[in-house]
Amino acid sequence: MSLLFLAHRVPFPPDRGDKIRSFHILQYLAQRTPVHLVAFADDKADFDPPAVFTDMLASCTIIPRAKSQTRAAVEALATGKPVSLTAFAHPAMQAAVDRVVPQVGGVYCFSGQMAQYLPAGGPPVVMDFVDMDSAKFAGFAEDARGPMRWMMRREARLLGAFEREIAARVSASLFVSEAEAALFRDSGAQGRVLAVENGIDSVKFDPTASFLNPSRHPGGGRGPIGEVAVTAHNPSLSTSPDWTPAFAGGEQEVGRPVLVFTGQMDYRPNIDAVTWFARDILPLIRRHRPVHFAIVGRAPTSAVQALASDDVTVTGAVDDVRGWLAAAEVCVAPLKLARGIQNKVLEAMAMARPVVASAAAAEGIDHAGTIRVAETAAAFAAEVIALLEAPKDAARLGETARAQVIRRYGWAARLAPLDALLGLSA
Repeated sequence: MSLLFLAHRVPFPPDRGDKIRSFHILQYLAQRTPVHLVAFADDKADFDPPAVFTDMLASCTIIPRAKSQTRAAVEALATGKPVSLTAFAHPAMQAAVDRVVPQVGGVYCFSGQMAQYLPAGGPPVVMDFVDMDSAKFAGFAEDARGPMRWMMRREARLLGAFEREIAARVSASLFVSEAEAALFRDSGAQGRVLAVENGIDSVKFDPTASFLNPSRHPGGGRGPIGEVAVTAHNPSLSTSPDWTPAFAGGEQEVGRPVLVFTGQMDYRPNIDAVTWFARDILPLIRRHRPVHFAIVGRAPTSAVQALASDDVTVTGAVDDVRGWLAAAEVCVAPLKLARGIQNKVLEAMAMARPVVASAAAAEGIDHAGTIRVAETAAAFAAEVIALLEAPKDAARLGETARAQVIRRYGWAARLAPLDALLGLSA
């Protein structure tokens, strides 16, 4: 049986949370049956993926997506639909799906935005919602004011109804954690609702592996895809292959430990997380000792760039996040709003780094006490300070975190339930 893999973003390269999950699932399925990929791309670099990716596919169709959020919002208000759907509504995508569906015996639909393309009465569908997006917008509404609060509440209500409608007519609805699956069931969803957790490549994310050293230059000299930095002395993005992070060399030698956050830096929960850390938590830590905070991730917004200072580096895109994780004395995940399993936390654990996370970021991860969890700014700062002041304890915590990841989160074991769901064999 061949499959259609329908995705809201090309699952390559696996360099952000959703693409990490979709890439590993797609790879897993392609090892078992012919897979036809139909996906959107909103980045020019994704329009022509390399042969190392496309060679595993039966066919690959990529549709450019450039609709603005303003246009999507206008369309949503005019049609009574959620913005999440109108933002991804495109006649070329529907035509591509209609061409492929007659060739396949099943569909794996990745992300709720793509469920609008599922044909009525077509082949069996496994719907991977990943997270319960309607709950995310309900969370945004709590913090919003005025018209934006109304818009977020509208989105949560309409998207929730759509999610439940889809769940009632697919073979199975998947979520990244049992907590997300239970939340969806509690919302009144019908049908088969299951958790298929994210995994981690513990061979790649291994502190003994070979990777780029950020004390030299994290991007390997590849221009804007490589090193990008914002510091107090360099307030604009730089692509110099000779750039080195502000904390490298002499400052590290005098005992200035590095705290690292990784993530897509135009994603609102990540923006809120680093803003909270830089403004409320970092000053509490610096009362006890000097530290440097590195915000590592592509597409930093102006709000994120504005956090740059002598104590904070905003890297932008880097070629190899492992070097930054290896340089971290402590990895932090201070997300106030998080859904499912945070890949950033699994990656830091796999790299044997001590992690301090918010309750939201830790929820869904079976960490068995191998990461520190804190809720308030004061508690978060206290956990970081405790790890910095006891480096041997911090190292042991990192080692046990890696052991827990290896034991619990291998990709093959996490994705094994897909075989039965889709009628596949290894």
